[in-house]
Amino acid sequence: MKSAIRDPGELCRELRLPAELASEFANASFRVFAPRGYVAKMVPGDPRDPLLLQVLPRVGETEDTTGFVNDPVGDLDASLAPGLIHKYQGRVLLVATGACAIHCRYCFRRHFPYETTPRTLEAWTPAIQRMAADSSVEEVILSGGDPLTLVDSLLEQLVVELERIPHLKRLRLHTRLPVVIPERVTDELLAWLTGSRLASLVVIHANHPRELEGDVAAALARLVRAGVPVLNQSVLLRGVNDDVESLAELSRALVNLQVMPYYLHQLDRVAGAKHFEVPVDRGLELIEQLRAWLPGYAVPRYVQEIPGESNKRVLA
Repeated sequence: MKSAIRDPGELCRELRLPAELASEFANASFRVFAPRGYVAKMVPGDPRDPLLLQVLPRVGETEDTTGFVNDPVGDLDASLAPGLIHKYQGRVLLVATGACAIHCRYCFRRHFPYETTPRTLEAWTPAIQRMAADSSVEEVILSGGDPLTLVDSLLEQLVVELERIPHLKRLRLHTRLPVVIPERVTDELLAWLTGSRLASLVVIHANHPRELEGDVAAALARLVRAGVPVLNQSVLLRGVNDDVESLAELSRALVNLQVMPYYLHQLDRVAGAKHFEVPVDRGLELIEQLRAWLPGYAVPRYVQEIPGESNKRVLA
């Protein structure tokens, strides 16, 4: 993370892209952050590379667009305590950190007030107490930011505190680290994941098959061999994966690694991400095509999150 590219000009130079692109994108308020290993998977000289498009700012990001808002999924309305979000029956989400190992331009929490989230184990006490008081909660999701930007010792301590809540049964980890910095899948990580009394699952985030190559495949294989169920969720993104070939290749690559294609999300309408939106009709068409190309277990559920609804809306 220390060596990640933080400047659009440097990113363009690294990929041998025209210098004028750097000045065009230089004023984005949501800064560039891209690990060099992830950048190395991009095609030099191609301004439409699907991995590049996920991290390179656009001028239109700063424009006000009707229907695109700072909190498109209603996180703030569902907050019960600092860092604790409760939307759906039986499960809660902890915003474990505001740090990420990559800044995805379509991130639905790009405007989230991370300064209000706990930063120490002691600061998590109110959230843990709220979970302990609600016997209907049996699953906790660690999200962010990205929880795996935290050190294993802190994560393990947090999980120990969660294990003290008798009605908690499952721990779900939402992370992009195995995809963008696969070295993060360490022996220490596997030890606390598999050593917990809570049933542990890992949900990764890959949008394009090229993200799964080489060292990423090896990191995911380590998780699978350790007995950790791994699922993937993607976002349908214009110019990145809005074609049946890319989505089918992504699903094939996932199931070949024993990672289950879980969700294909309709874009959350976060301010600054309009240029990524794909019409729902096109998404439905793509799912129908995938069903003709793939076995049923390899077709993700096409879903959309609607603030205030009791579950994600299944579109197909």
